[in-house]
Amino acid sequence: MRHLLTMRRTKLAVTLAAIGVLSGCASVSLEQNVSRVNTETRSFTDGQLSLAQSNQEREQRAQFAAQWLSKPLGQKEAVQLALTNSHALQALLAQGWVEAADAAQSGRIANPIFSFERMVVGDELELGRALSFGLLDILTLPARAGIAERRIEQAQLRLSAEVVDRVTQVRQAWVRAVAAQQTLGYARQVLESAEAGAELARRMQSVGNFNRISRAREQSFYADAATRLATAQHQVTASREELVRLLGLDESQAQMLKLPERLPELPKTPLEPNAVGALATQGRLDIRLAQSALAAAGKAQGLNVVTSFTDIELTARRNTKFDNASGTRTDPRGFEVAVSLPIFDWGGMRRDAWNARTLAAANQLEATVRAAGSSLREGYSAYRTAFDVAKHYRDEVLPVRRVISEENQLRYNGMLIGVFELLADARDQVGTVTAAIDAQQQFWLADAALQASLIGRPTATSLSVMSSAPSAGAAGH
Repeated sequence: MRHLLTMRRTKLAVTLAAIGVLSGCASVSLEQNVSRVNTETRSFTDGQLSLAQSNQEREQRAQFAAQWLSKPLGQKEAVQLALTNSHALQALLAQGWVEAADAAQSGRIANPIFSFERMVVGDELELGRALSFGLLDILTLPARAGIAERRIEQAQLRLSAEVVDRVTQVRQAWVRAVAAQQTLGYARQVLESAEAGAELARRMQSVGNFNRISRAREQSFYADAATRLATAQHQVTASREELVRLLGLDESQAQMLKLPERLPELPKTPLEPNAVGALATQGRLDIRLAQSALAAAGKAQGLNVVTSFTDIELTARRNTKFDNASGTRTDPRGFEVAVSLPIFDWGGMRRDAWNARTLAAANQLEATVRAAGSSLREGYSAYRTAFDVAKHYRDEVLPVRRVISEENQLRYNGMLIGVFELLADARDQVGTVTAAIDAQQQFWLADAALQASLIGRPTATSLSVMSSAPSAGAAGH
């Protein structure tokens, strides 16, 4: 008897251990998920992401944000502030954890079902207990666990890609905000100069030294300058608020936000094509995501061949029957197997759907691989073109305009030209300086887009070069 009891206990222990092993399949924690994202994006963000789950952690983040906002915020610091303070990024981390947890859950065995029944027939009482579980769940566990691991990987890669996109938006928004602020400062100077020119033209006309059309030209320039200033003021507000939203600043933090007065200077030398190819991440996010999707689709296709055809349920039963008339008790036990019969549905459409998914994933991978090099070349072309244009303005156009202005000032002082020619030159210089600021802005926008392309998140870059040609009005004088 003791030996029999020991054997039963041993069987129970083995059964419980087996269940424990089977249930210990694909899993993921918040820390694992965030750590994986940080590993994937650290070279791009140069910072760390973490999900604040307590008031203490949120207070620490607010303190870090105050430190960043205590001085003019550079582009690198803006990224760090977004990583620390942006609730949108916090939402991305939480949603990424949801997707990873859901993926892990799909690779687990469903809980068994326990049922109890009580039947009374005359003097007989029967108590029934049954424990049911899906037999295919156990048989297909390795395949489903592999699929779950792939889905977890996909969720983590998608989260990493979204973080890269958000950081790129922050970098470009910072460039636009600083450029708008720089343009506004110059627009104020232009308006002051235009106002002085218009007043001078009015006085000179009153004494007969200016004709009507010359004064009208200066008055028009003043009106245009006022319009450009109003537009520049709105652009500063719009670009600044865009940056505020991306950084996740509240009202008080937004008031603390200070930006540099000017965009950074151009690098001494641009990145060369060979260097760009070397810097391109070997495991690009877009290619790895497509590869993982194909692997998951292939595993799911193989599993679906079985699960779409039938299902098997195994039930262990033990009943206890009491006969009150005879005072006897019996304990019948046994098991039953339930099989889904493919009579009406053979699962053909589900198998066709999975075949189509696998085919789509394979073609998507090929399309991503083929597009990767093209998008990188396009991004580098925009980067290099923007650099060359901005450098041309810095080294050629602006110095020439400066020489022309200086020479015209000397000629005016020597009474070789009149005040009208001097004012016309000032008008022409406005377009050149504005175009130079815009060219510098275009370069830093292209630089941010190229950095995203290197890690495998191609970002569209459009270049628009402003004209700095002399005005038609000045051409005749």
